[in-house]
Amino acid sequence: MVLAGEGLGFYGHTEAVGAIDFGTLFLVLGMMITVGILEGTGATQYLAIRIAQASRGRPFLLLAGLGAFTAGTSAFLDNVTTMVLLAPLTISIADILDLSPIPFLTTEAAFAVVGGLATLIGDPANIIVGSGSGYGFADFLVHLGPPALLAWFGILGAFLLVFRRFGRAHPHNVEKLLQIDARRAITDPVAAKRMLSVLGVIVVLYLLHQWVGLEPATVSMLGAGLSLVVVRADVRKVLAEVEWSAIVFYGALFVLVGGLEHAGILAFLADVFREFASENVLVAAVTLLWVAGVLSAVIDNVALVVALVPVLRNLAQSGFPPEHMAPLWWSLAIGAVLGGLATPIGSSATVVTIALSERTKTPITSRLWMRVGVPAWAVGLALGTGFVVLAVSTGFYR
Repeated sequence: MVLAGEGLGFYGHTEAVGAIDFGTLFLVLGMMITVGILEGTGATQYLAIRIAQASRGRPFLLLAGLGAFTAGTSAFLDNVTTMVLLAPLTISIADILDLSPIPFLTTEAAFAVVGGLATLIGDPANIIVGSGSGYGFADFLVHLGPPALLAWFGILGAFLLVFRRFGRAHPHNVEKLLQIDARRAITDPVAAKRMLSVLGVIVVLYLLHQWVGLEPATVSMLGAGLSLVVVRADVRKVLAEVEWSAIVFYGALFVLVGGLEHAGILAFLADVFREFASENVLVAAVTLLWVAGVLSAVIDNVALVVALVPVLRNLAQSGFPPEHMAPLWWSLAIGAVLGGLATPIGSSATVVTIALSERTKTPITSRLWMRVGVPAWAVGLALGTGFVVLAVSTGFYR
């Protein structure tokens, strides 16, 4: 008989709490607070309007410009928030130019995913990989920035092919777009300037955190505290807008996977994978990339990564050569992040974008997304695979 305080016999309350990666949770919480404060200033909307005006309404330039802005923003901010901010503005710009918003919205949603691959904080899956592997912000930028950039260009090429008819469309009311006063999008100019300065400080701290002895979670919470102080935001309002359900969800996943680890299941999987990986680490890395890429298309990539990170961590602790672990960690991140491109439910950014498209005359359907997302998924994973092969062969992934 199991006593009340003993939990499941092999996995009690103490072990369950110990399985929670509080560093990851505080990193996500700090980012949510900072992004929530930035959201209220209108700075991102201002920049998006200026990019649209620079394109002078030409479809392909506008598509590429907004796509690049979305990817860059998503590398440092939450990609769901990025789409919540940009999607309504994109719809308005498309309405002014009498163009379909669908190519813009699908492109932005896809590039929000691609941009998130480039940095430690760009996607929740990367945050968890970073926590498990011990790699820092600079490591992610150096090792995942190039494949993210490569995927961006490859997927842009695929979109230009898919939307080739759209590229020949003639925009209307270009003068009306040019006459929009972008400064009116900024609701609080002083707060916007201060927040951009804070973001600069945060990025510098992320780049230096391994050398100054700061954990990523510490940098994130320092940034959140600094944002609250310099903007003098209403703390209760800011905390009310935090997605607490997501944080609780991540915590619950850690507890669940902790149970699997204590039961010995993950150690068993690590032993099986070690036998496979020891034969050829390149084949193992490519296999892991595609397994993660396929599974992330149908299940939440955070859940997938939370389950797989302990497997790789056990593999590393069992004496597997450190130089062979790097390709596996980076392949997991590439597959888990880019895998979400294939289906409407593969990425939170995609789900939010599809919901926002309901405001238009031609909302994004599952079939429409698959027509765009599957080519992007295939191109992204193929280019990611090519980069991994090159990186392993040249010793870049060590």
